[in-house]
This record gives sequence, C-alpha cells and structure tokens, in this order.
Amino acid sequence: MSVGCRYEGCTVADTGRCALERDPTECANRIGNAPADETPMSLADDTDTLAIGAPVLEAPTEVPSFPPSRTLGPEAIATMMAKRYMTVVGILGDPESGKTACLASLYLLVSNAVLDGWAFGDSHSLMAFEEIARGARHWNEGQPPEQMTLHTEMADERRPGFLHLRLRRRADGRRIDLALPDLPGEWTKTLIRSARSDRLEFLKSADVVWLVVDGRMLADREKRQGTITRLGQLAGRLHALVDGEMPHVLLVVTHHDLTALDDTVLGRVRAEFDKHGVGFEVVPVAPFSDKADIRAGFGLASLIDASVGRSRRSPPFWPVTTPAGGKRSFLTYRRDQ
Repeated sequence: MSVGCRYEGCTVADTGRCALERDPTECANRIGNAPADETPMSLADDTDTLAIGAPVLEAPTEVPSFPPSRTLGPEAIATMMAKRYMTVVGILGDPESGKTACLASLYLLVSNAVLDGWAFGDSHSLMAFEEIARGARHWNEGQPPEQMTLHTEMADERRPGFLHLRLRRRADGRRIDLALPDLPGEWTKTLIRSARSDRLEFLKSADVVWLVVDGRMLADREKRQGTITRLGQLAGRLHALVDGEMPHVLLVVTHHDLTALDDTVLGRVRAEFDKHGVGFEVVPVAPFSDKADIRAGFGLASLIDASVGRSRRSPPFWPVTTPAGGKRSFLTYRRDQ
C-alpha cells in the first residue's frame, strides 16, 4: 500500500495515475476520500477487478463414467457379504513364494475362458487384477520376462486389500463369489517372527486358507528343513489366531513345472503340522510354465474346486456339557439333580 492510497501496489502518490484507472479524486481507496465507516477495498471486494485474469469459462464438473477399481477394503467386502454369500480365502506365504502369481494366472485363465470347469461371472476389482497381471503381458521378442508379477505393496500397511471374483461352475451352474486377499509376504514373515496378527483378523472368518510355498525350496536339500520348520510355525500361528474351528487349509506348492513334491518330504511337513493339530490338503500348481507337458495355470482349477467343494463344519447349536459340582450356573442346571 502506497502513501495516500489503501490499494496494494498503487503508485498514485508518485505517478499521479490510479492503478484501477479511476479519477484519483473520486477513488474510494484514496486516504481522505473514503467515508469514516467504510473499510478499505481489496481486490476481492472490487467487482471491476474480478474480471481481470479470471478464466473465460468455468471448469465443468467432471464425473468419470467408470471410476477406477482397485483392491477392495474390508468394509466393501463386508457390504458385499451382507447381500450374498462369499467365500473368504486367506492367502499366506513368504515373499516370492508365488501368491500373486497364482492370482494373476487365475485371472488370465478366467479372462480367456480356459479355466477347467469354471466360467467368468463378475468382478468388482478388474483393474486390480489387471495391475497384478500386467507383468505377464510384456514379453521381449517372444521371450517371457524374468518375473511375471510385481512385488505386492499395500497402500495401507494396516489393512488388507481384497480381489473379488465371481465364477460359474459349468457342471451345475452354481455361482460362487471369492474374496481373495493380495498380501505382501512380509506380513507372513512378521506373523511367524513376532505373532503380529492385527492385520490378519479376517482369517477368523475365512472359509479356506491357502498356505503357499515355493516347491523349489522343498526340493533343495539345504533349504528344505528351514522351509518345513517355517511352515510348521506358520500353522501354529494360524491355529492360535483362529482360536476355534479351523478353516480348510490347503498347502499350495508352486513351481510344479520344475519339481514335484516328494512323498518323504510331504510326510515331514505333515509331522510338523500335526504338532499344532492342523491338517491340510496338498494342491500342486504351476501358475506359469514353459513346459509342453505342464501347461501354464496347472492345478488352479483344482485349487478352486478344493476351496469351494468343502463346507466349513458348523459348531453344535446347543452343545451338551457335563455339569460341574459346586458351580452356581444356569447352564449347568439339570432337572434330575
């Protein structure tokens, strides 16, 4: 504000010219011209100056016709579960074990209508599937990439992200909705190491749990025992987390195109799981393969069949308990005592 004028940047005292191109003797911003009860005018209060530099047209309100669809949060899954039954799948495994590869290969099989026995129904997270399958679409001169999928990174380190997929069984037309979490392997490592399970509370409501393990680790003599021990520890953590009726556990052994699980090794794995009272079913898979005898996506149809073919046993509605003497409890009351 210059001497003699309240308008910011006006040089009327030096040049005699009003910055607003008014008569200096009539401008309300000049000291002495404005009434005593009138506050100084600003650029925002002057209607004449609003047009200077303002846009010619107002920007239209943009509403995208197809909003982006990424992984779904637990609240979105809960809303969907309130409308129809959904099969919640828990997926655990170390980094690079093949968890995301299984999801990407499953999506590619379904999108090309080559998943044995199943057809695509619907999905609320197509863009999320596209993101994890993008690596498998870029080949260099006909050669497959070194890594088919990217490492999973969570936007929120405290909440899991889910993929939704609805499938229709060709045999009987049954439709199933799958809620598939795409979790980083570091969450599994943290669960084993420190028993942190606050991010994995959804496993208590899971119908089936996939424990994904790299088959090459079980075939390597130097890494085999460590892998089996970690699988047993993971089974123990899962049993403690669920704290009740265990969901159906599937041991998903990846890289079946490179190695097959030996029966002796499988027996050692079962012995580790038996220590924690956890049973499992083995499903060998090969999400990606360049072998002629084992096609890419081997075993994924069997994995879906095993995930939805067995219903979780419901607990007894009114369990019979033996009354304990000396306890004043209504549930222990018996008419014959």
